[in-house]
Amino acid sequence: MTKQRMVFILGPTASGKTRIAALAAAAVGGEIISADSRQVYRGMDIGSGKDMGDYVVDGVEVPAHLVDIAGAGSRYSIYDYLRDFEKARREITGRGRPVVVCGGSGMYLETALGLYNLAEAPEDAEFRKLAAGMSNQELAGILGSLTELHNTTDLTDRSRLIRAIEIARATEASPSGSDFNQRLDQANRHLIFGIGFPRGITRQRITARLEARLKEGMIEEVDGLLKSGIAPDDLKYYGLEYRYVTMYLTGELDYEEMFRLLNTAIHQFAKRQMTWFRRMEKRGVKIQWLDGMQNPENNAAAIAEAFRNLK
Repeated sequence: MTKQRMVFILGPTASGKTRIAALAAAAVGGEIISADSRQVYRGMDIGSGKDMGDYVVDGVEVPAHLVDIAGAGSRYSIYDYLRDFEKARREITGRGRPVVVCGGSGMYLETALGLYNLAEAPEDAEFRKLAAGMSNQELAGILGSLTELHNTTDLTDRSRLIRAIEIARATEASPSGSDFNQRLDQANRHLIFGIGFPRGITRQRITARLEARLKEGMIEEVDGLLKSGIAPDDLKYYGLEYRYVTMYLTGELDYEEMFRLLNTAIHQFAKRQMTWFRRMEKRGVKIQWLDGMQNPENNAAAIAEAFRNLK
């Protein structure tokens, strides 16, 4: 086995990828690095779907990195992720253990794969002059045409919105030439697995999981974050569960509206995730898709066997 090679396990929300990653990591003696843009935040557990019990295999917790590393209410950037990912990767490989990357945040996954260097996205003075005359809505439309939007409330900070467009434009322009081809060749040295379900099953799983999370205390979790002093707009920033439950708790939505809008938003997000993964494949990333209808143990065993067979 080549220590530098990693296993990537990706998939849309509610695909069960965390459990499969934990089982695979346990089988090969590896450690997990999360590629989830919200699980970095402490105290945001149910809403972000940490499901920490999934990391326990045969009574032993599989080490997971980049989970619970930032304070709720803070803004953790892709630059922070790149720095922390590289640190975790070096520490794990330094222990002689395999790295298993697991998540559904497309930009985090591509960053971990080394498909582009964020330092190659300089500030664009000409674009910033044009942006000064644009509304936030116009800028959001530009960003939405370029990249995956985890949630619309990522667009409330104008300076971050403009910077996100610069990064997305640089990323969009990068899949050409020898530099990208070299990055792609390096990325494809890793094992990259996707967990897929029929669309109808994914929709059922999303709705069932949302119902379960509400019963498990997701509303109480968000209420506790608000009572701890985090401003409603700061929680809305994280989108999806945190946006809509906050709107319910502040009286902007009733319970039925909250559930309906949130359920729809999560379905839409899962669709955007799959669009991102298909885009990765079109760019040349080799994703081996596994049938999510198989039990997690079988899929994990297939991943572990493929890793052991690496030359």
